[in-house]
Parts: sequence; structure tokens; C-alpha cells
Amino acid sequence: MKGKIMVVDDEESLVRLITYNLNKEGYSTVWAYDGNEAWKKIKEENPDLIILDLMLPGKDGLEICRELRSENNQIPIIMLTAKDDEIDKVVGLELGADDYVTKPFSVRELLARIKAVLRRLPEIKLPDLKEEAVHQGRFTIYPQRYEIFKDNQLLELTLKEYELFDILLRNQGKVLKRDYLLEVLWDYADSVNTRVLDVHISKLRDKIEDDTKNPHYIKTVRGLGYKFENDYNA
Repeated sequence: MKGKIMVVDDEESLVRLITYNLNKEGYSTVWAYDGNEAWKKIKEENPDLIILDLMLPGKDGLEICRELRSENNQIPIIMLTAKDDEIDKVVGLELGADDYVTKPFSVRELLARIKAVLRRLPEIKLPDLKEEAVHQGRFTIYPQRYEIFKDNQLLELTLKEYELFDILLRNQGKVLKRDYLLEVLWDYADSVNTRVLDVHISKLRDKIEDDTKNPHYIKTVRGLGYKFENDYNA
């Protein structure tokens, strides 16, 4: 099996459709039709990824996402949202969701998003592997642990925040275009979903910058994208 995926939606026919196709692809599946049942099964089943509808009986999707992240549980979450719920999409991303898919969606699109998220999960670190740290000024990256330290203090980053900061750090001084970051990190081939990038940049700045109103490290290059600058000489 490729991994265990949990599907949470109150529309039973949609759950059956998604789980059927996931099983065909080699994933094991668990499911729930309301938020309270989902919360219990998340604790019991420890899935590798959660497909989570925003609007649920009991706990809603945003509440589940918020509570998981408050416990520092970094299970990847793909949220299912209605077509015009732009605010909910942004709030979901701010709470720590890794991606979202808008209803109605094709199963092929959902499977592609799942594969994109899962293939970026950190691999199990073998005890005999030699770990090579990457140093960038005040920051140190430990790739095998998916950890980044600032002044020897571990940054509490989600997987997506880690990936974004990692690619910026490793390309110090280079402008990384929005379309490039969206395609590499989210598999978005166009600029329609640039809001997802902006949200993650904002969350990342909250965690690494000394003054988020005047960011020192992650610079916005208007009309192009972002770049990492590191002129700290302590």
C-alpha cells in the first residue's frame, strides 16, 4: 500500500467515489461523514493524509485543521471547498492546510494533488545516514530531518512552510517567480492560485522575521515573485 488516506465529507456518494479511486491507486482508506467522527478516527487511525471538507456536521473542517495544528500535528490536509468560498480557502491555508480542491472537481485532479503532497513527505531517516547541514547565515537546514534552525532555535514550520523556506534559502539572492514556486511546490501550472503562495509567505515571515512589517529576509519583488536575502554579519 502507498499510504493511508482519510476522506471526510458528509456526502456519502462523494466519499464512496473518492475512496474507490484511491483504493484502485493502491492507497488504503478510512472515512468519516461528520467532524466528530473524523476527529476520533484521526486519533485512532493516524492517516498519512486527510481529505477534509470544510462544511461538516459537528466539528467543521476549519476547526479540525485548527486543533490539529495547535497540537503540532502536521498530517497533510487537502481541503474540499465550494466554488466561491475564497475566504474559507484562505482561512484554511492560514490554519495550516497544505492545499485545497474546489468542488466540483475531477478525480484525476484530486489524485494529482494527493500524489504531489505525499511525495514531499519526509522519508524515514535511517540511523546510520550521515546528515549534512546547510548553513545560510543565521539559518541552518537539516534536510534529512526537515528542520530549519534560526540562531540554534528550531523553527516550528509546517511541511509546506519548510519546503518554501528551503527553496528560498538555497537560492539566496535569486528572484524566484510566482509561477515557478507554484509549479514546484503545489503543481500549479498557472498563476490562478497565487493567493496560496502569498498566504504561506505571510505565515513564514511571521515565524522567521524580527519585524514582519519590514521583512529583512524574504523580500517581495513586485511583478515577479520573492527572494531570500541574508546580509546578517554577526
